[in-house]
Amino acid sequence: MNRLLRISFDTLLTSLTPILGWFLLGILVDKNLINIFSLIYPIQFIICTIKSIFGTGANVSSIRDNNKNSVYSGILIGSIVGAIILGIIVVNIDKYISFMNMDIDTYKIFGTYGVIQMFLQLLLNLALCKLYFEDENKRANKYSFLFNIINFSSLILLSIITKEQIIIAGITTIISSIFVAIMLFRLVKRTKIQINILNCIKYDAVELFHEISMFIIYLFGFKTAFNFGEKYILAISFSDLITDTQWDVAYSIKILAQIDITKKVFSYKEHITNSRKLIYILIASVVVMGTILYPFYKTDIPVTLIITIIGLICLCMYPVYVTKMTFLQMEYSAMKATISKQIANVLRIICSFLPTPFCTTIGLMISATYQLLSTNYYITKNKLNMEMKEEREAKT
Repeated sequence: MNRLLRISFDTLLTSLTPILGWFLLGILVDKNLINIFSLIYPIQFIICTIKSIFGTGANVSSIRDNNKNSVYSGILIGSIVGAIILGIIVVNIDKYISFMNMDIDTYKIFGTYGVIQMFLQLLLNLALCKLYFEDENKRANKYSFLFNIINFSSLILLSIITKEQIIIAGITTIISSIFVAIMLFRLVKRTKIQINILNCIKYDAVELFHEISMFIIYLFGFKTAFNFGEKYILAISFSDLITDTQWDVAYSIKILAQIDITKKVFSYKEHITNSRKLIYILIASVVVMGTILYPFYKTDIPVTLIITIIGLICLCMYPVYVTKMTFLQMEYSAMKATISKQIANVLRIICSFLPTPFCTTIGLMISATYQLLSTNYYITKNKLNMEMKEEREAKT
């Protein structure tokens, strides 16, 4: 449980501080800036896609393929790929904001800042992934804490001193960039560029294609939902505000399973028990956050409850199906696990175009239910009983 909480702590900081930052910017500078959270939300799945290949995949490859150069090569190439893709978005930020049906003049400066911060978070995530696989969780905690506290403190302090958006965004970006540069200088060593990208994709194929699908789901899903007016935009934004961090933290369940399965020390019973404890904590935090923040938004209660409750039901399903999916991918068939996950994603993509403000919520529920049933089917059909496997390995 301690290891799970340590990994969760890093994810919590990376997810929660930007949310608090946008919330306080809306109070200190311009109330409309809270909507930046929704504006750049789909972009987070781009950096997750890059991390999947050049972070998680590269680290698994370094162990399974005995390729010690894979990790540092992944950090270097992943950084370059991220710089190119997110750089293109920054250059075309006006078009991106317009596509999301938002006002360019209002959101351009902090929209640009948000995308650049996504790139810095990518660099941080690539570094943390390396440290997780080396069991240097305390060092990972330190880097994550310093990055987030430096970025958050700079942003809010400058917002108190001045209301000039270009000054706030510019100085905060420079300070955060300096920290990331120092971190990478201390962490990354010179190495021969040697990486098997196909294997990196295979080892985290489920997550890779999931992140690509999530980008499509939320890019077009939000565009569809936002057509129904301010009431639904605000309800969706509020629900995401109080649940997004919890979903990000829950991802640590998959990270820990992936690490333990790779190292042949995985215990299904212990993992599920600890994962459920984490989920209960996360649900309690949703209730607390919702109660505290509701007076600032006063969203439509029925709409907000529908979206939030369905999301929490799906969160309860998550530990079971994500653990089994990870086991299937790494111990049975990466291709079958990926296909199964992609069917779930396709269902969500289709739902994103439904003419209803609840399109993304419906898609989430259908996808979670399918994954719960499909992973159980594969485990049962192929007699991949994880508990029996543990017993056999213990006897040997």
